[in-house]
Amino acid sequence: MIEALYIGANGMGAQQAQIDAVASNLTNINTTGFKKSKVNFQEVIAHGLDQPQITSKIPVGPQSTVSVAQVEMDFTPGTLKTTNDSFDLSIQGAGFIPFLLPDGSIAYGRGGSLKLDSNRVLTNQAGYPLQPMIQLPEDTDTLRILADGRVEAIFKDSRPSVELGRIELVNFNQPSALRAQGGGVYQASEKSGEAISGQPGTIGLGTLSQGALENANVDMISEMVSLMLAQRAYEMGSKLVQASDEIMGITNNLRR
Repeated sequence: MIEALYIGANGMGAQQAQIDAVASNLTNINTTGFKKSKVNFQEVIAHGLDQPQITSKIPVGPQSTVSVAQVEMDFTPGTLKTTNDSFDLSIQGAGFIPFLLPDGSIAYGRGGSLKLDSNRVLTNQAGYPLQPMIQLPEDTDTLRILADGRVEAIFKDSRPSVELGRIELVNFNQPSALRAQGGGVYQASEKSGEAISGQPGTIGLGTLSQGALENANVDMISEMVSLMLAQRAYEMGSKLVQASDEIMGITNNLRR
């Protein structure tokens, strides 16, 4: 019965992680560019249960429980929402936009609403500049971002547009292993591998879409189903712990 208690408790802990992930997904269903979390489970052989019980005439074989293998990001593209704002940027397909963090490291995002800092450098909403940096001239009226990453300045007078630079995209061998840093940016990890950069529309990378934002890739119906399943599994683990406790109580009260 001691083993049954631990098996039930482990199962409850694993289902709690699933409930937490679903809660985060549903909370951010209207967050632009949000990527849902997915919990992967694995079977664990309970220690000490793979040998026959000495006091029992019936051998007890291996008993298994469940644990959380990892919580990974799901970068399935979300639908695009047209805004017609020249500073709104999204990616159609795979890839990430590099941003420079204050400590000199690189973070990666799926786009979002860009803005200008005090030096008229393009940044994300958190103030992280694009990498490489793109700076707009003082007399720029608006900007144009083409599907292949070229950024052009449009002036108020009749002067022709000027190319200011190019936004490159990157991808990873295992993007689901990226570490979320908040604010819609992620950093590479050992499991994700090194960033592979390229021009939008090449080597499997997506293209850029100006004037549009990417919706969260959260499906409310599937998340609600996952939540109900996790709740039921948690309840069954709780019942198992309760039943084991009651049986141990009965055993302790037995008299010869």
